[in-house]
Amino acid sequence: MHASHSDSAGPGGDSHPVKLAIAVGVGAISLVVGIILLVQFAVGAYGARSPEGNPAMAPDAVAKRIAPVAKLAVDPNAKAPEAAPAPAPAAGAKPAVAAVAVPPPVAKVAAGPDGKKVFDAVCTACHSTGVAGAPKLGDKAAWAPRLKAGKEALYASALKGKGAMPPKGGNAAAPDADITAAVDYLLAAAK
Repeated sequence: MHASHSDSAGPGGDSHPVKLAIAVGVGAISLVVGIILLVQFAVGAYGARSPEGNPAMAPDAVAKRIAPVAKLAVDPNAKAPEAAPAPAPAAGAKPAVAAVAVPPPVAKVAAGPDGKKVFDAVCTACHSTGVAGAPKLGDKAAWAPRLKAGKEALYASALKGKGAMPPKGGNAAAPDADITAAVDYLLAAAK
């Protein structure tokens, strides 16, 4: 006898060539319609948002939008701001408390110029590791050319900054005597 039609269909079950052709045709048409709609959306969206004549796209407006909101300028040698004198209170008025802008605290160095303590508090981060070419504590070869320049030149470099080293090693609150004591400590270790 004759084999049933469903046996030749394979594992998918009842498959008919006409149904398959219809599914492929519908898929192809859907794909073409989808591409046409995407093109229309892209062209329509760009045409509606043309930068020409739009005041928000003017060069001045764009520059204003992308400009930085703030600028930070730090002067490590700047002195702390002093409080403005409060105006004299009117007769019978209670005195107002004045708000004073106080800079953030800086690591304080122990009183008196103790070179080792100052070195440990301010200089050790760079001069113990050699960061950014800083001569290491006790490295005679690295300190030799600096010693030839003289102590005064080294004091000036430490106080005013040189290369990657900021003035006073970054501790603007440190007294000059403390910084020069740290230089003396570094030089003593290099001899």
